[in-house]
Amino acid sequence: MEPDVIKLAPSILAADFARLGKQVAEAERAGADRIHVDVMDGHFVPNLSMGAPIVKSLRRVTSLPLEIHFMVSEPDLFLQEFVEAGSDSFIVHWEANANLHRTVQRIKALGRRASVAINPATPAAVLEEILLDIDQVLVMTVDPGFGHQHFLHTTLPKIRRVRRMIEQGSLACDVEVDGGIDVETAALALAAGANVLVAGTAIFDESEGVAGGMERLRAVSRQLWNEPEQLQ
Repeated sequence: MEPDVIKLAPSILAADFARLGKQVAEAERAGADRIHVDVMDGHFVPNLSMGAPIVKSLRRVTSLPLEIHFMVSEPDLFLQEFVEAGSDSFIVHWEANANLHRTVQRIKALGRRASVAINPATPAAVLEEILLDIDQVLVMTVDPGFGHQHFLHTTLPKIRRVRRMIEQGSLACDVEVDGGIDVETAALALAAGANVLVAGTAIFDESEGVAGGMERLRAVSRQLWNEPEQLQ
């Protein structure tokens, strides 16, 4: 994967909420491609997190696309509210949706990018009938619901399978990974076929600051490109 194709999506779940606007602005100045916003309902995952007011506030401080990761049982109930708040794209879980095709089509009708996420225990094969309709697949590399988790190496073969499915269909579809992403696991995920990295702790808790954390992740993609034998 060429370095300039790799996209970084800082996850504000790991940000300092007392300085959220400043940290998002710093991420934008440092070249972030989008801002990843985790929305949890306490039902689909055992945690609660941000709602539309956070998105509305972020919209005032950044021009970056706001990517909403719905870890909720009924995402359709929230789509309109989050569109009005300024969201640019939505990720919905295969496991949390009674009619995935209908939800994806509604997202598209709202003029937003549509992505489907699959949990670590969910096989890539479930994507076969929806790949043509979506802009991105998110492969969860941890069980959803909490930050600061360790990357599950067992998800690497699935990333490869998803990338292979996309290439076989000649589809313009991103492969995003989320969970436990740092300089070491980023290299593994990129080598497996991911081209979008969601990172929270590795960016917002980096000792060298947000810009330093992002540069370390971008350096991984440059190294992999310059040393292709590491991709094997």
